[in-house]
Amino acid sequence: MYDLSFSSAVKNELCRMDVEDSCCSISELAAVIRTSGVIKFISPDEMNIKIVTENAAFARRVFSLIKKLCNISPEVIIRKSKKLKKHTSYIVVVTAAMGAKKLLDIVNRPADESGIIKGVCCKKAYLRGAFLAGGSISDPEKTYHLEITNHSLDLAVELNKLMNTFDLNPKIVKRKGSYVSYLKEGENIVDFLNIIGAHSALLELENIRILKEMRNSVNRIVNCETANLEKTVNASLRQVENIKYIRDNIGFENLPENLREIAEIRLKYNDANLKELGEMLNPPLGKSGVNHRLRKLDRIAENHRKLKGEP
Repeated sequence: MYDLSFSSAVKNELCRMDVEDSCCSISELAAVIRTSGVIKFISPDEMNIKIVTENAAFARRVFSLIKKLCNISPEVIIRKSKKLKKHTSYIVVVTAAMGAKKLLDIVNRPADESGIIKGVCCKKAYLRGAFLAGGSISDPEKTYHLEITNHSLDLAVELNKLMNTFDLNPKIVKRKGSYVSYLKEGENIVDFLNIIGAHSALLELENIRILKEMRNSVNRIVNCETANLEKTVNASLRQVENIKYIRDNIGFENLPENLREIAEIRLKYNDANLKELGEMLNPPLGKSGVNHRLRKLDRIAENHRKLKGEP
């Protein structure tokens, strides 16, 4: 499945879905025509409808929906690009003579409770059609981003209202004369895929999200442990340097017994941690006690340097 782009995989899965109820078929087809349909008027009552796609499965689905709802067999034109990237385009055409007005009469009502969308199933079908016609989704390994492009702001606002009935919280941005409704939260994209029926893609996305969260969690732990290790190593180096300074400039014999003991052990075992150092003392001492004594040695060395005017 994933030798294709993630968008193509989602759309191919959706195109395999069966739509039993005619109301849902109408909602899906209405979204397709509104989102990507091109209507050319020959006269006030005559027009041609054209839908262009690079997805063969989607072209077949549009053909089937039109035939099922209107008993019209659209013309399908296949064009291959002569450019470097040789894309194949599929153009589904319904002419005036075929019954384009009949098709528009079915799908031109507003997408709200009083129009073509009569229930939750039809809302889902409309969103599915809008995604098939103008949607894309990024590779979830890289980022989370789903968008649907519309020709007009009114259609984008209408689509967002519909998406908000499922608490998806989409945003709109204008891009090159079009209006794009988009989702950026991984959780909202998962919900959207569930709503439109792309359950296999949903599971793949969830697996990727889990793996990414695990990787991020492991990286945070490793970074934290690395920082702590660096902190411990730097503290140990500082302590050893100060203890050597005390030995050479003050003399261990001038230290209290408890500080002399920890100084000698720290010099001998400069790789040991505080817990290990404490266990070597007699009697043994806890980490906080060891740390307290080492800090006293640091202060003694620093104060002596200040008295001698050393950095």
